Amino acid sequence: MSSVPSSAAPAARPLNRSDYKTLSLSALGGALEFYDFIIFVFFTAVLSKLFFPADMPEWLRQLQTFGIFAAGYLARPLGGIVLAHFGDLLGRKRMFTLSIFLMAVPTLLMGLLPTYAQIGIWAPLALLALRVVQGAAIGGEVPGAWVFVAEHVPPRHIGFACSTLTAGLTVGILLGSLTASLINRVFTPEELAAYAWRIPFLVGGLFGLIAMYLRRWLHETPVFAEMQLRQTLAAELPLKTVVREHRPAVILCMLLTWVLSAGIVVVILMTPTLLQTLHGFKPAEALQANSLAIVCLSIGCVLAGWLADRIGAGRVFVGGGLLLLLSSWTFYNSLASHPELLLPLYALAGLCVGMIGAIPLVMVSAFPALVRFSGLSFSYNLAYAIFGGLTPILVSLLLKWSPLGPAYYVGALCLLFILIGGWLWQRQPQAVAG
Repeated sequence: MSSVPSSAAPAARPLNRSDYKTLSLSALGGALEFYDFIIFVFFTAVLSKLFFPADMPEWLRQLQTFGIFAAGYLARPLGGIVLAHFGDLLGRKRMFTLSIFLMAVPTLLMGLLPTYAQIGIWAPLALLALRVVQGAAIGGEVPGAWVFVAEHVPPRHIGFACSTLTAGLTVGILLGSLTASLINRVFTPEELAAYAWRIPFLVGGLFGLIAMYLRRWLHETPVFAEMQLRQTLAAELPLKTVVREHRPAVILCMLLTWVLSAGIVVVILMTPTLLQTLHGFKPAEALQANSLAIVCLSIGCVLAGWLADRIGAGRVFVGGGLLLLLSSWTFYNSLASHPELLLPLYALAGLCVGMIGAIPLVMVSAFPALVRFSGLSFSYNLAYAIFGGLTPILVSLLLKWSPLGPAYYVGALCLLFILIGGWLWQRQPQAVAG
């Protein structure tokens, strides 16, 4: 397993002012970009009415709108591969800035789109095209951000840097949730359908452009700059090298992405709906509990990365997997008999999901610098497209068998997390610890 060396950043030095500026601007951009990607799902109901024929059955409108949302996920692997290819050849910073531009502009244009009543079938087609561009952008942003900050900081702080980035992405989900709640509270359903649905898209697009401008102050990573100076950049297609020479690393990163997607998709994104449909919680109660869980998730991410730098990612995987297994089982198993414990139990589960914050340390260390962006992006985005799409289906099937279906699914992935952690702990403690 590769390390992430940097001649410009000796391993022994502490984080300096420049490091913190890099982390802050990267996390801010990541949060705003994830907000732009996720805000679509919070307004699915109103978009389905505005961008499809009025005489279309409600279920079909909803299905087609969710299909447009899913198209963003399907575009992730292609976008991630293309952006990563040029990131390995032209520079991390250029692609890091381009990804946020490709997210901000479509989000802004979504807020300006004519509806079906104005331009007919071109309205959903335009919405679909913009969503595909968003998916391509997010495919490059997440792995690109991890690589960017990992190559800026000293090796002994890579876990903390990458987990801070991951926490920023989860804050983007929280911003989307809170914005949707505010818009629905301030405006009537009629106002929302008439014009107010555009506000979160316009605001997100403008903030994204501001974040892109702020990223101008970031510098190219010392690792890439050194490769440029020594003229040791990839001589062939980076992805070809990844598939031919780094298949074990690809498999490891795909399995870890499966664990990561299970924690985020099931515990954070799906559970608010399950709280309402299975346990009768009001939407406001579910949203409040979910917001608290996301805050705890962000804290847990940073804590996990900080611990991984000190005791090794393998140990964090083992301990974090056990904690998530216990907390998620207790959470889902107690809701029916103890609904008054919703807030503390969901908060605890969110905190333990934060143990995924140690995952990026292993993923960025799994590939050499020459093909790091391509290897990480290919593994992460392919796995997320597969497992992120299959997870809701698998959980729904488990729910037909048992109301504890989400707990069984998360529990199974916790066991995988623990097994990988044990393997890393025994086999490669030095590499995992950075």
